[in-house]
Amino acid sequence: MFAVYAGTINPENPLDGLVVGERPEPEVPDGWTTVTVKAASINHHDVWSLRGVGLRAESLPMILGCDAAGVDDDGNEVVVHAVINDPSWRGDDTLDPKRSLLSERHQGTFAERVAVPRRNVVAKPEGMSFAEAACLPTAWLTAYRMLFTQSGLKQGDTVLVQGAGGGVATAAITLARAAGFRVYATSRDEDKRARAIEIGAHEAFESGARLPSKVDAVIETVGAATWSHSIKSMRPGGTVVIAGATSGDAPKAAELTRIFFQQMRVHGSTMGTRDELHGLVQFMDVTGTRPLIDRQIPMADVAGGLASVIDGSVFGKIVLTL
Repeated sequence: MFAVYAGTINPENPLDGLVVGERPEPEVPDGWTTVTVKAASINHHDVWSLRGVGLRAESLPMILGCDAAGVDDDGNEVVVHAVINDPSWRGDDTLDPKRSLLSERHQGTFAERVAVPRRNVVAKPEGMSFAEAACLPTAWLTAYRMLFTQSGLKQGDTVLVQGAGGGVATAAITLARAAGFRVYATSRDEDKRARAIEIGAHEAFESGARLPSKVDAVIETVGAATWSHSIKSMRPGGTVVIAGATSGDAPKAAELTRIFFQQMRVHGSTMGTRDELHGLVQFMDVTGTRPLIDRQIPMADVAGGLASVIDGSVFGKIVLTL
């Protein structure tokens, strides 16, 4: 079958290991199903895989991709949940110490077909396209968990979303506005600030700018470059939810004194559970909210999409179609 996979690992030039070609049909263990992929979307995780982060050389060749929407063996239109748990695990999917994501130990979604546990498929609403649904399982689910499970926000509260433009950030802006939060966003790029307002931010500011008021929570995926600003922008007792560190994980100042003196909370967050994916899909169906798609391209042209993710010239999600 047609597939996009990591043939080799190259930390410095990740696209050198990318292969577009043929791979065997997926193996389907007991309790699993096959999903015929209609659309998939690109994440930073795919670039990290090509760099060898979370993907071991002995696992190669590995089909890339965490996100997909398609049709399962029973003819149902579904969204794929990318977190693969140990069969014995019970509880929050994201806390399983043996968990992995598709494309780490199990072949991913950048292919004609992907095998997943039956519990990892969630019904796709009729009014949502395959391309829209394919955006949800990683970036949008991460934003959903950050906002609605981890942040402690309630309607009318103010949230700061750092780094408008990335997949999680754009999802957080859209979801937060739909949920009734006041939304501030930051970006170094003027065009991205303007687009952040178009998709739901009440106001957008240059990175590091002083905000009109302290915020109740911060959605932080940038890391070192924005960490001090995130902490300084919060009210006493506020919460920063962190789910990434694309600019590095070693800020110049940890802001520990400010954190303990103002009794702030730092809450880590990773992906989301199958139940949260179901909740996200239902939330979007009921509110009419839809993912922001930067562009749709044929899966065969994946290299160009990955290059855009690497250089940061993306606003929203890049969707691959078959």
